Amino acid sequence: MYKVLKTIILGISTLFLMLPAYAQEAPKEQNKGLDEQVQEIKTDVLSIAAELNQLEEKLLYPSDTQIAIFVSLAKDEKLRLDAVDIELDGKPVAHHLYTFKELEALQKGGVQRIHVGNVRTGEHALQVTVMGKSEGGSDFQKNESFKITKNVGPKLVGVVLNGKTLTLKDW
Repeated sequence: MYKVLKTIILGISTLFLMLPAYAQEAPKEQNKGLDEQVQEIKTDVLSIAAELNQLEEKLLYPSDTQIAIFVSLAKDEKLRLDAVDIELDGKPVAHHLYTFKELEALQKGGVQRIHVGNVRTGEHALQVTVMGKSEGGSDFQKNESFKITKNVGPKLVGVVLNGKTLTLKDW
């Protein structure tokens, strides 16, 4: 009788020890499923946000009046670009201070979109001011004025820094 009672108590205590393990397995699987659902929702939200940004840009800057200004460095340019200021028709439209990573990207051939805006068709004055350090370490500041003509449709303008000279390119 003692052996039977001991076996029953041992069996019941084993069940009590195993129940928490079974109880924990189900929530882990549910949590894993929830984590996957959360990741899917995050992905959906990010794609919706990207689409909204594109739609907002199309509404704010219609292609007929849009002007986009880009900055790049000439190939193998070794100067350190510190800042760029852009004025369009006498109004400041962009000012950017460059970080080390941004400068490194420009030196590797990258292009920065520094300004997107709306302008009427016709002639416009573009003033570009560039500040930095030359390869020898001396400070420099270069101001250049350009005339750009905006026609119907988007206008893409590239400002290229080559040495201490600025050139303007239509893209």
